[in-house]
Amino acid sequence: MKALMIQGAGSNVGKSLLVAGLCRVARARGVSVAPFKPQNMSNNAAVTADGGEIGRAQALQALACGLDPVVDMNPVLLKPETDVGAQVVVQGRRLATVKARDYAALKPRLMAPVLESFSRLKSSHDLVIVEGAGSPAEVNLRAGDIANMGFARAADVPVILAGDIDRGGVIAQMVGTQAVLDPADEALINGFIINKFRGDVSLFDEGYRMIEARTGWRGMGVLPFFADASKLPAEDALDLPAKGQGEGLKVACLAFSRIANFDDLDPITQEPGVSLTMVRAGDAIPGDTDLVILPGTKSTRGDLAFLRAQGWDVDLLAHWRRGGRILGICGGYQMLGREVHDPEGIEGAAGSTPGLGLLDVETVMTADKSLTLVEAVHVATGAGMRGYEIHIGRTDGADRTRPFAQIAGADEGACSSDGRVQGSYLHGMFAEDGFRRAFLEGFGVASGPLSYGQGVEATLDSLAAHMEAHLDIDALLGLAR
Repeated sequence: MKALMIQGAGSNVGKSLLVAGLCRVARARGVSVAPFKPQNMSNNAAVTADGGEIGRAQALQALACGLDPVVDMNPVLLKPETDVGAQVVVQGRRLATVKARDYAALKPRLMAPVLESFSRLKSSHDLVIVEGAGSPAEVNLRAGDIANMGFARAADVPVILAGDIDRGGVIAQMVGTQAVLDPADEALINGFIINKFRGDVSLFDEGYRMIEARTGWRGMGVLPFFADASKLPAEDALDLPAKGQGEGLKVACLAFSRIANFDDLDPITQEPGVSLTMVRAGDAIPGDTDLVILPGTKSTRGDLAFLRAQGWDVDLLAHWRRGGRILGICGGYQMLGREVHDPEGIEGAAGSTPGLGLLDVETVMTADKSLTLVEAVHVATGAGMRGYEIHIGRTDGADRTRPFAQIAGADEGACSSDGRVQGSYLHGMFAEDGFRRAFLEGFGVASGPLSYGQGVEATLDSLAAHMEAHLDIDALLGLAR
């Protein structure tokens, strides 16, 4: 069984997209292929068929392979909760919450489950395409590394280094990475890809040859910027659009400091009758907004404080008084209630935090986490939904008598008496075409014929064709061992 690893000369150089594209290329060639990322850091997670959670980028890569996502595809997931600490998820389950400095001491224990998951994938597929994290040039983090060269060395996997020319300095990215690597690590690099090129590719011919000459690595091609990447689920909240088109239904989403599972918004951004504004720190909620969405968060109490620091609590109350509508999803739902209680100090110091008081419910944080794929029915429209729950805490109160949805006959979520404030724990609901159309029709928006799932599949096919046209795919796949 064979494997190939894509590492980056920096963060956000497009590794996730390159791996997704290579997975779809290999699948189209009749190869049984699976994605793998030893360690990911993201609050954008997916619930897996085997009842765990992994980074959502690996779920997209699994889709590119025609597979259901499983925990082995991302055995270590770090979910930042504060600026200095993160929840550590190992093979789909929470292990601990640690500070950044303490994680270094934990890492040596994690190589074993990483290699165990990798071995299981290799035994089930012809090819595993591995994605690194950050950059191997961060040599100050090399001791105990499980994400880049530490894993590649332990598993003996050949590496292709990807650089992002769109941000400039790609020659220095490549040559500088080689300069700082340990010789044994550098020996694993078999070639490079230049990603996100705009314009006439031939203008970079000299720079391309310079990288080959200075590093001795084989160039695998220059990949032009793939504009349709925006049609795929966003991996980073910074990739979400800052401003919509300004026409149609005006939706504003609050960009929390610990925003999580923000790909809930992706299907909405592609609706022609909807304009989405990401309200970022320091900005006010636009006064002409029709719907405000409070998305998921990795730290409900922390982001309640963040929300108030931006003055968004005042903006939300003004929006509500003007007759506007509000939807809270997961942590956003918890915020809409009267209080969030944390008696065990799961999100920090034990205690309670006043909520926004727009729903007559209260939440109690509990140590157990709900990780569930669900099928539900939206109460207001009768539309079916598929989604997932990924949260801690239990929410109850008088407004729960008016549920948002029903799951197997049980009530889920809550609605205010006038229906203008709604909350639900269901992620992924807008990816369901029938529900999304019915929901938007409630605002007078005639949704088009968009099939979000088919659109994602078509974009993955286009990405594969794009890579086949511009990269030496035969040489790339031929390096796998």
